[in-house]
Amino acid sequence: MAKITKVSPLAPKAFPDLPEISGVTFATAAAGVKYQGRTDVMLAQLVPGTSVAGVFTRSSTRAAPVLDCQAKLGGKTEGGAAILVNSGNANAFTGKGGVAAVEAITAAVARTCGVDQNRVFTSSTGVIGEPLRAERITAVLNALHATQDAGKIADAARAIMTTDTFPKGASAQVKVDGKTVSISGIAKGSGMIAPDMATMLVYIFTDATISQGALQALAAKHADTTFNCITVDSDTSTSDSLIVAATGASGVEVDTNAAFGSALHEVMQNLAHQVVKDGEGATKFVEVTVTGATNDADAKTHAMAIANSPLIKTAIAGEDPNWGRVVMAVGKSGAPADRDRLSIHFGDTLVATEGFMSPTYREEDAAAHMKGTDIRIGVDLGLGNGQATVWTCDLTHGYIEINADYRS
Repeated sequence: MAKITKVSPLAPKAFPDLPEISGVTFATAAAGVKYQGRTDVMLAQLVPGTSVAGVFTRSSTRAAPVLDCQAKLGGKTEGGAAILVNSGNANAFTGKGGVAAVEAITAAVARTCGVDQNRVFTSSTGVIGEPLRAERITAVLNALHATQDAGKIADAARAIMTTDTFPKGASAQVKVDGKTVSISGIAKGSGMIAPDMATMLVYIFTDATISQGALQALAAKHADTTFNCITVDSDTSTSDSLIVAATGASGVEVDTNAAFGSALHEVMQNLAHQVVKDGEGATKFVEVTVTGATNDADAKTHAMAIANSPLIKTAIAGEDPNWGRVVMAVGKSGAPADRDRLSIHFGDTLVATEGFMSPTYREEDAAAHMKGTDIRIGVDLGLGNGQATVWTCDLTHGYIEINADYRS
């Protein structure tokens, strides 16, 4: 795996101070999954009564841990729960051996933590097609169980990294009936990122009391406007997983509480943006907003065509306001568009309107916007009320360097 030596220039200054979530504890270990001496396993233990929801990749080549988690969600909800994640090996395209590895790991976690095996959820991230040595992970379970601590969520964020250059965390707190409900989440992701859950793993914890069904509905709804609206390279992973766990320790019921739903969305969007800002080789964070489409779905189709265009992404890397490439991307998307109604903005600069370059356009204004780190591209199709916003990054030599050496 490529050795990452530089932190993304878009990284936050420090890992945030996340509030501890009552009812969940964390521990990490160096199991030698791929490399010796690297922290590569994290275990989260959750109290009885915890609701667990999840959203996963729809890839046809889903990894064994993803299939196992999907089979368990919506099933047994009693008793405690546990989440175990390893980096260094994706346990994907590993056949019956991959299934056996998941079985061995979940059974061992269940015994060690005293929970039902159907309440043990695992994720694996790293190289595809290499057998996962389950015994290396099970060998550290006793140590993980013995060192659980509610304050170790930052360690957990670091343990799940692969080509990430910084650990990702976000939180929110909301008042419900005069009581505070807390949400803390971590994520990993840097490359092989595209909608359909974008190689991305996300774990969000809250002390709210909420039914599994209500939590599942919220997770799915907000994933569509956060994690399913980001792209680094248009490639969808075999392992994408979002797990949201509500311990209920606060005693505050939020099944229908709008403020809680908004706070959860805030955390998910924050983490999604951090994944893009850590895009492999990224130097620019790019927001693409499409308005005036025939419907929201068409707006998103156009936005993703723009965000995934290598020509646009390399122009952004070179700080070139080449708006003709935006015209190209809209035209190729397959969604309805009318050339003579099209308007384009780079930042606050109107570049084109009604199918032609704006008479007020000065390239130096657009070029000045492109020199920043936060780039905004706006397109109005003039056809209807549909709109969508997606986020991406530029495409640089750094992306090639990381992925050319990924397995070495």
